[in-house]
Amino acid sequence: MICELCFHHCDLSEGQTGFCRARACRDGKIVSLNYGKITSIALDPIEKKPLRRFHPGSRILSVGSFGCNLRCPFCQNHEISMSGDGELEMAEVSPEALADKALELRPYGNIGVAYTYNEPLVGYEYVRDCAALVHERGMVNVLVTNGTIEEATWRELLPLINAANIDLKGFTPEWYRRLGGDLETVKRSISLAAERCHVEVTTLLIPGENDSEEEIRMLAQWLASVDRNIPLHLSRFFPRYRMTDRSPKPEERVYRLADIAREYLAFVYTGNC
Repeated sequence: MICELCFHHCDLSEGQTGFCRARACRDGKIVSLNYGKITSIALDPIEKKPLRRFHPGSRILSVGSFGCNLRCPFCQNHEISMSGDGELEMAEVSPEALADKALELRPYGNIGVAYTYNEPLVGYEYVRDCAALVHERGMVNVLVTNGTIEEATWRELLPLINAANIDLKGFTPEWYRRLGGDLETVKRSISLAAERCHVEVTTLLIPGENDSEEEIRMLAQWLASVDRNIPLHLSRFFPRYRMTDRSPKPEERVYRLADIAREYLAFVYTGNC
């Protein structure tokens, strides 16, 4: 069986698990192993997603599961994104229960549900089912994603999404290949989302990898060609996961790259500074 969720197109025999560790072949079908399995849940400020221009000052119920279809050596949430079924403490939460919890938290400033922490799209079916119920309750859906998803599935999900923060991890095909990804797929996801919902983009600046002035200039120029009002978050790197040998990104360098991006984009924010 071929999993058609993302460009990896994992070819799975009965019992095999895909690259993302969250999808598998069971009884001749591709199934989601992480459906309803929550590893992280919190009521977060919307700015933590990060979303700076979508309901500022509000809070959002944020949930994550396990699995990811990239292999970033700098992953900030590698404990859950690089894990598989049964390797973590999890809670079983049905879509109905999650939507009801979101509504219950409305008096505390909650505006809906954010699917985040690991890569939520490897659990596409759960996001889809939850998002429909959250909308029925008059609340919003936010997606924090790497954007690595095939076009047909992405188009199917987008009508249920009110806002997305999409990671653009750099702007060269070579860098994306090192991460197990595909730059053109992510660019397509950003362009399609920008037509249908509020979009913000985040780039974590990895010293010596994706942080040249030329690359950030090209990234900002392309993003402006989609919509110059898309906010761009340039985040400072700190050593994590398999990149603990690197030094934190100097703050002044982050500010310099942000100034370059502002030549093309209306809203550029710095993070972790």
